[in-house]
Amino acid sequence: MLYLDNNATTPIDPEALEAMTRVAGRAWGNPGSRHLAGRRARQALEDARESIAEILNASPLEVVFTSGGTESNNFAITGLTRAGLSGLSTEESRTGTILLPPGEHPATEEPVRRLVSLGWKRQDLKLDETGRIQSDIESIPLDDVLLATALLAHNETGVIQDLRPLIQRCAEQGIPFHIDAVQAVGKIDVDFRALGATTMSIGAHKFHGPRGIGALLIRQGCEFPALLLGGHQEAGRRAGTEPVMLAVGMSTALRNWHAQKAERIEKVRRLRDRLEAGLIQSCPPVFVNGDRAHRLPNTTNLSFPGVEGDPLLIALDIAGVCCSLGSACASGSLMPSPILVAMGLPAERYSSALRLSVSHLNTEEEIDSAIQIISRTVTRLRA
Repeated sequence: MLYLDNNATTPIDPEALEAMTRVAGRAWGNPGSRHLAGRRARQALEDARESIAEILNASPLEVVFTSGGTESNNFAITGLTRAGLSGLSTEESRTGTILLPPGEHPATEEPVRRLVSLGWKRQDLKLDETGRIQSDIESIPLDDVLLATALLAHNETGVIQDLRPLIQRCAEQGIPFHIDAVQAVGKIDVDFRALGATTMSIGAHKFHGPRGIGALLIRQGCEFPALLLGGHQEAGRRAGTEPVMLAVGMSTALRNWHAQKAERIEKVRRLRDRLEAGLIQSCPPVFVNGDRAHRLPNTTNLSFPGVEGDPLLIALDIAGVCCSLGSACASGSLMPSPILVAMGLPAERYSSALRLSVSHLNTEEEIDSAIQIISRTVTRLRA
């Protein structure tokens, strides 16, 4: 099996798994309990929180553990708009406009669709043909905007946005800004303080951590209602017994990436470029979708005109290559990729697009094998 779908999920870091096993045996208590077993669990949990905060340049008080990126995005969008929360006054439950690029991850698109059903308006930022925000920041009307959000790095194309000018303008108008950094963290440097966002979501399984845990970073001083009610865990923002073992696995995986980031970034960029070049040469025409200068080092989105995406994906699966057409959360959708459509690509480009994403665990031999299999499959399907 050749695994080239690391933007969907990644194999767990063996050291993270070992750390989780160790914590499960030693710090298995409830971190809310006021005895030795509870204190051990609490210490492990807070050590993990501090480690994650340090790497992302945040305060530990700003890190709220969640079940993953989807919950974090929902948590942020619901909390920052106060939409659908019981016990709020009419003033707190007001409607307005949410500003975002088209083609965001379903974990953002669906909560926004829900906002629209509750009376909110959606205002789309314009993208150029490379997937970068092209709107003149100073000319964007913000009169009715109550929330802005955007992916830092797109899950399908890998395109990285420079969000700081937009965040700064929103801040000047008192508009909160949520960043979906799920695909970015653990692949490139992400500095929460420097970005200036109100909230930011991350997910452990995108950087070789365990599935089932992520975090929402909430800037200190931001008033934020709880999404889950019950106990007082996570500073009263998310009730429920904290997943200590998963938090330790998450922090271990992120710490290992941080310690090896220069080597990992260089390796995945080299592997991605080798894959791209090999496919462009062996089965033309092949088009790279997205800004090639501003994208994740591990991600390529390629179009193979003359081939439909679904048959290609199935044929590659049979041949032993794991990849995707786009977001795993949108798997099964019959609609074309929203981000590729928003970029203005012709139908033959977005209907034949394939996402390939590598990790530092891949080898050059695997890449060369993938080139042979993919090019052979594309050629056969085109015949």
